[in-house]
Amino acid sequence: MRVEAANASDAEAISALIVELSEPFFLSPSRGGAERFLASISVEAVRGYLSSANFSYYVARSESRLAGFVALRDNSHLFHLFVATAFQGNRLASQLWATAKTDAVQAGNPGEFTVNSSLNAVPVYERFGFVREGEVQRMHGISFQPMRLRSGQNGA
Repeated sequence: MRVEAANASDAEAISALIVELSEPFFLSPSRGGAERFLASISVEAVRGYLSSANFSYYVARSESRLAGFVALRDNSHLFHLFVATAFQGNRLASQLWATAKTDAVQAGNPGEFTVNSSLNAVPVYERFGFVREGEVQRMHGISFQPMRLRSGQNGA
């Protein structure tokens, strides 16, 4: 599957994929207290990220359907990495991450990245070489595990 730079026309599909896969983030089934997170994944917010110079988005499509995407903020923070359920288990997350990481390193990142991982995605990031940094965070209605990848760690 080919990975390419995202564009503004991808905003709706990107937002929809995050919403579809975000259930494990919420501290409450009602999503109470998560209004800030929900606003940050709206179509309007994603359009803003896509047009911002400090975000880099890459998408993978199967025919015309969004199979997954990755986003970096400030060339060092893995902001989003989502793969549609139908495409999970086929190393697409690895392919997306490798593309984003390679481009970031070519743009001057020394190989050091952070991510706030959903709890169910921690094993994926550990396979990429990230290590847990501190305790699980619970705020704004969601939970996440801060993680870091340092230069010289696997980072597949």
